[in-house]
Amino acid sequence: MPSHLSERERFALWQDIHVAQIWSVEYGISENLPFEAAIEATAVGPLVLGQMSGTIKDATRRASNIADDDIDGYLLLINKADTVLSGAQLGREYGIGQGEAVLVTASEALKMGGADSNVWANIVVPRAILTQAFPQIDDRLALKIGAENEALDLLKRYCLLLEAGRPLASPDLIAHATETIVDLIGLVTGAKGQAAELAGLRGLRAARLQAVLAKIADDFVNPGISAQGVAQELGLSVRYVHDLLQETGTSFTERVLELRLQRARKVLSQRHDDTRVSDIAMMSGFSDVSYFNRCFRRRFGHTPTRAR
Repeated sequence: MPSHLSERERFALWQDIHVAQIWSVEYGISENLPFEAAIEATAVGPLVLGQMSGTIKDATRRASNIADDDIDGYLLLINKADTVLSGAQLGREYGIGQGEAVLVTASEALKMGGADSNVWANIVVPRAILTQAFPQIDDRLALKIGAENEALDLLKRYCLLLEAGRPLASPDLIAHATETIVDLIGLVTGAKGQAAELAGLRGLRAARLQAVLAKIADDFVNPGISAQGVAQELGLSVRYVHDLLQETGTSFTERVLELRLQRARKVLSQRHDDTRVSDIAMMSGFSDVSYFNRCFRRRFGHTPTRAR
């Protein structure tokens, strides 16, 4: 900014540039510290990984701001400073401390405030992309996401990897990175996973789905487990079991295979004795070691021996 401008003039010019080049937001600055603001951004296909830092104390997006730019997307805000960012959207209030996060949308009125100096990261995702992956994502807006959230930790580290490396040029890699970030946001917010699967159903169907999932989780190491057997034990038809699982997006066979592979991977990473890989495969529910090796490599990108 030009050095001859006053603090207020520098801030006013910065806000005008921000509105013109990024999006329309009304910012407030600290009265106790000199004006300072820095914005970093990395594009990953249609997504943007960004960070805002400085003496920006609060931000407000009103209906008039929304009309100004017509930006329609979601922001996962991650607080990176030893402060508390508090705000509200859709009548829900939130407060996130260091390492915590919250999902908000640019298409609804938004308020956020913090201390005299703040740092937060943004992961910006167009509405069409996130709602296509998770149609009920708006149910997760303005809900605090704890710093201990394992998926949030992985998402942070993945974004750091993308930001530190060279910009992606390959369309296949850009698509892969985009899908990975969106998938992780689903896990971070709870829009993906067993809780989300159950939330999509109601009443008796939800209870029956929970019973089916519990039965699979209890018996997946049994090589003889089948949809027919689960249905018979729960007094349901095989068709009904398949229909329930189909609504979650994962079939019976896919779910059993994933549980077996995850168990085998965990055992391989923890056991350092002379137990053979073939024995671990059998312990995990596989009756064909060659099939186990193929599935393991396809799922995790390396062999069972390397996992050990």
